[in-house]
Amino acid sequence: MLSIFYFLSFLAILCALMVVVSKNPVHSVLYLILTFFAIAGHYVLLNAQFLAAVHVIVYAGAIMVLFLYVIMMLNLNAAVEPNKKSWLKIAATASGGLLMVVLVGIFRSAVTSGTGNPSQSQVGLVHNLGVALYRDFMRPFEVSSILFLAAMVGAVMLGKKEIH
Repeated sequence: MLSIFYFLSFLAILCALMVVVSKNPVHSVLYLILTFFAIAGHYVLLNAQFLAAVHVIVYAGAIMVLFLYVIMMLNLNAAVEPNKKSWLKIAATASGGLLMVVLVGIFRSAVTSGTGNPSQSQVGLVHNLGVALYRDFMRPFEVSSILFLAAMVGAVMLGKKEIH
């Protein structure tokens, strides 16, 4: 279990670095998708399967497709990008390094709660979410479904062409 965590962590950090280092924007988006899948693997290790599924569907599925579509529509070329001044690159690198130092300092001084093994927890299971959703929050769930239905009908009516 620990080796899977280390593998997913290495993969997430490597792909995140490749997002920043890659010169081709399409490759950056693909590396970002791999990073999101590695993070979803961490959610599965934490016994949060629903969160992992939603993470893959929303981020790797929808948002990354939109990013890829926008990048392909913009047709970014290296020849079009203006040359940046060297002092600006140095300042950006220094500020990024200082941010990393601050984050490492914050994480080192953070106090862990010591709640035990998170993989033994029953918090993130889909079954428990469904029980809470349909037992404790049945009325708000039904009201939100009626609102979504009304919004969908309204969107269809707004998008419908008028025939004269």
